[in-house]
Amino acid sequence: MREDIVINDLSDMKTFANRVADVVFPGFVVGLDGALGVGKTTFTQFFGAALGIEDRINSPTFTIIKHYHTGAFPFVHVDAYRLEGVGYDAEVEEATRTNGVCVVEWVKYVEESLPEDFLTIHIEHGGDERRRIRVTGRGRYEDIAHALGT
Repeated sequence: MREDIVINDLSDMKTFANRVADVVFPGFVVGLDGALGVGKTTFTQFFGAALGIEDRINSPTFTIIKHYHTGAFPFVHVDAYRLEGVGYDAEVEEATRTNGVCVVEWVKYVEESLPEDFLTIHIEHGGDERRRIRVTGRGRYEDIAHALGT
């Protein structure tokens, strides 16, 4: 199931990230996709903050995977940009199979490493600060995608 959302500014992005944070559970996996500079890391920063992460979240482009801890569970941030053409990566697979929350930027490069069920958030430029977000849920995430789109 696919749901589209319009984001007008950073405040809207933060509100959306908070809504996603409200539905997480242990083992939650969200894949982010979109062009360079569209806001994948910005979403991740707002999302992590909503989950209680106080550390600065930045893109792990060179380390590929960063681990953070909230009071409730681990938070894993994967940036698969440098894995273009790889398809499958054992470390990414392990990162997505934690008992915490995992965010994978550039998810299209490592989809083979992800579990069968996950949430995808595709972000597109809409001019100035505007963004269009397309939320797709696979398996048990279909209802979550629908709820986020309403």
